Amino acid sequence: MLTAKQHELIRFIQKRLDETGISPSFEEMKEALDLKSKSGVHRLISALEERGFIRRLPNRARALEVIRMPEDATPTPRATVAANDAVASAADVMRKAPEPANDVIEIPLHGRIAAGAPIEALEGQNSLPVPAALLGPGDHYALEVSGDSMIEAGIFDGDFALVKRTETARDGEIVVALVRGEEATLKYLHKDGGMVRLDPANPAYDPQVYGPDEVQVQGKLAGLLRRYH
Repeated sequence: MLTAKQHELIRFIQKRLDETGISPSFEEMKEALDLKSKSGVHRLISALEERGFIRRLPNRARALEVIRMPEDATPTPRATVAANDAVASAADVMRKAPEPANDVIEIPLHGRIAAGAPIEALEGQNSLPVPAALLGPGDHYALEVSGDSMIEAGIFDGDFALVKRTETARDGEIVVALVRGEEATLKYLHKDGGMVRLDPANPAYDPQVYGPDEVQVQGKLAGLLRRYH
C-alpha cells in the first residue's frame, strides 16, 4: 500500500511525463504536493524506488521513469512512448532534453569523524546542502572528515562524507564504525575470523582490530563533497 503522498507524487510524475516527456524537478514536486522542503520529496522518491514503482535513469539529470502505477491507474505503455519518440521532430527532442541537475536537498550534518585514530562522533543540529543526484535511495547524513588515514581511497581531511544509514555492510566496504559505543571512525570493514578489522587506506596507519561486540556499523560511504579554497 502506498501512502496518500506517495500515490499523489507518482500520479504527478506520470502526468508530467505524458505531457512533456520530462520528469518534474524537485521544486515542482514540492509545490505540487504542498511539502515544506525538497528533502520530503527525496524521501518519497526513495520509498517509491525501493518499492519498485519508479526508477532513476542512470547518467541523466532529473530523469525518472514510472515502472508501474498503483492498481487503480495504468502508466503509458513504454512501447507507445518509444513510438512517439521515433516520430518526434528534432526541435521536439531538443525541447524535451533533460535540464541540468540543480535540485539540492538538506541532509543532517553530524559533526566530525576520524580518518585516523577514532574520535568522538558529535551529533549536531546543522545540515548540509547536497545535490540530489549524488544520493541514491535511503536515508543519508553527512560527516566532516578529520585526518588522513583514508587518502589512498581519495578521502582527505576536510571532505564531507555522505553516508547512507545502515547497520550492515559487505566485507571491504567503507563504513562509519562506532567503536565501543563512544568513538566513530571511517574505515574499510573486514571480518577477520571472529574479529572485526578496520583497515585504513594509508600505509602510515595500522589496522584496528576489535571484538565483534565492540564495533557497530552506523552507515556506509555513499559519496563525497569537497570544497576548494
